[in-house]
Amino acid sequence: MIQNPAIEDIFALLDRLIATPSLSGDEAGTADELSAFLRAYGVEPYRLHNNVWAVSEGYDVAKPTLLLNSHHDTVRPAVGYTLDPFTSLHRDGRIYGLGSNDAGGSVVTLAALFLRHRDTSQLPFNLVLALTAEEETMGARGMRAMLEEFSMRNIAISMALVGEPTGMQPAIGERGLVVLDCTAHGRSGHAARAEGENALYKALDDIATLRKYRFERTSEVLGDIKISVTQIEAGSQHNIIPAECRFVVDVRTTDAYSNEEVVALLQSAVGAELRPRSTRIRASAIATSHPLVEAAVRSGGECFISPTTSDRALMSGIAALKIGVGRSERSHTADEYVEEREIIEGLERYEVLLAELATLLNNK
Repeated sequence: MIQNPAIEDIFALLDRLIATPSLSGDEAGTADELSAFLRAYGVEPYRLHNNVWAVSEGYDVAKPTLLLNSHHDTVRPAVGYTLDPFTSLHRDGRIYGLGSNDAGGSVVTLAALFLRHRDTSQLPFNLVLALTAEEETMGARGMRAMLEEFSMRNIAISMALVGEPTGMQPAIGERGLVVLDCTAHGRSGHAARAEGENALYKALDDIATLRKYRFERTSEVLGDIKISVTQIEAGSQHNIIPAECRFVVDVRTTDAYSNEEVVALLQSAVGAELRPRSTRIRASAIATSHPLVEAAVRSGGECFISPTTSDRALMSGIAALKIGVGRSERSHTADEYVEEREIIEGLERYEVLLAELATLLNNK
């Protein structure tokens, strides 16, 4: 009889993930470790690029499918590390190492959860496990590739748990992000004779407009769209009127408008040329009445809006709840760590959440 992993096995997997560099876009080593771990417990995973995924036994197309997702890529080690970021250190109930908190703790916990429920024939939903790559860079070979793969294989994802460090509290929404590179155009001239058209003044007028700009629609979950001007650059020397002024605008979008609509509305309000770096990072929100949210609340969670983005931003049309092991404020910091207790309690909380979800769906 195949045994499920003990907590020591789960910790050992996290140790191996930390010891295996997995900078975003270069995660082959950790993908190998995750594949071997699943095989050791009787699950033959699929591999797409550096994404590792598996489908529960008893998969039934007539049932909804719940995606269990987290990412195993990391950012580069932050400045200020006093420990080796690629050596797992257990000390005072903590596991230190790069990616331990973001999102190794969630990765190993969701992998163990899937193994415990690999046969979903008696549950009112299927499970799909997807441990993905390139989340930190929103790369094309991460979740975007996985969603295309699911579509090609006719696997319809109905809902998702996205494992990110939230203290196991349910994030019912997260804002999208559009970064705008803006250019105000003028005409150069001699400052002493007040010649030309000052592009810097034009940019300042546009910035004043953006500071006061209000969108008509407000998201029920995420509130208002937030606009912040974060950088500005103009001029080459003190006595030349600048012909060009460049500034950067950080826009935190909501589900009240598409990112493309936001760009178009802001462009119509200002004279500068606005160029979005990307419109892929979309806002997402899940209704508080959704069974996933209700199950999370019943299992002890308090809903909140996440200030950070995740692969959830790519899951358009999927009811996704971000909830996972660790704390967001530890992510991308020096001497990153996750607490052993958080992994143990996180697995317990996920178990209760699945049980509550099953009850809710069975009672419908």
